[in-house]
Amino acid sequence: MEYTQLTPGILVRRYKRFLADVRLASGEEVIAHCPNTGSMRGVNVPGCRVWLSPSRNPARKLAWTWEWIELPMPGAAPALVSVHTGRANAWVEEALSTGRIAELAGYTTLKREAKVEGARLDFRLAEARQTIHVEVKQVTLREDDGHGYFPDSVSERGRRHLESLAARVAMGERAVLLFCVAHTGIDTVAPAGHLDPVYAETLRRVAAQGVEVLAYGVSVIHDTAGVPCQAMLTRRLPVDLERQPPSV
Repeated sequence: MEYTQLTPGILVRRYKRFLADVRLASGEEVIAHCPNTGSMRGVNVPGCRVWLSPSRNPARKLAWTWEWIELPMPGAAPALVSVHTGRANAWVEEALSTGRIAELAGYTTLKREAKVEGARLDFRLAEARQTIHVEVKQVTLREDDGHGYFPDSVSERGRRHLESLAARVAMGERAVLLFCVAHTGIDTVAPAGHLDPVYAETLRRVAAQGVEVLAYGVSVIHDTAGVPCQAMLTRRLPVDLERQPPSV
């Protein structure tokens, strides 16, 4: 995915879930749309540099959309984190179409928002002998132990998606939970049992039943001025289902 005309600023605050005040380099303070309904635990950090994309819809009330935040990493270069949850599926679809997700290569057709009994899953892939259902979850939470975790708050909807994937396996199909890691400082992923123990236990159970669990991380390319201009899934990351998370 390519980005054009991203504008830097400093995060002042996020509020009402969908709004963020950002101070631009000119000193002007603008209100940006925050396209993330989650808790944004560990990501909503006032004072950090952010990147905004301009709206191309003249009828839209807010002229800016919050895309990225730059977070300090102890002993390392800052990490870029996508706050735009709508980008995850686009990154995954692009990676699927170019064959960068080796475990899911070779399909013949792709359908978005595939309806199954009781739910919609993000993708349905068809190949010569098998159907594959894929549910994508964006990971942005990096705890102080250096590991990435999902979810960042209680997710009943996420648990239902796990049950839907397990049901597809019981019907003889492949089912995949794909963690899209939108944080360049995350190198491993684990269930966040410290935030949602029911989800963590359900994930371990459905994995034992045959649901495949994969994680791929985003890589970001900057232009000559240091502005993020392209992002794609390239990093195959390990998933540790048995990892004990830090206490809350």
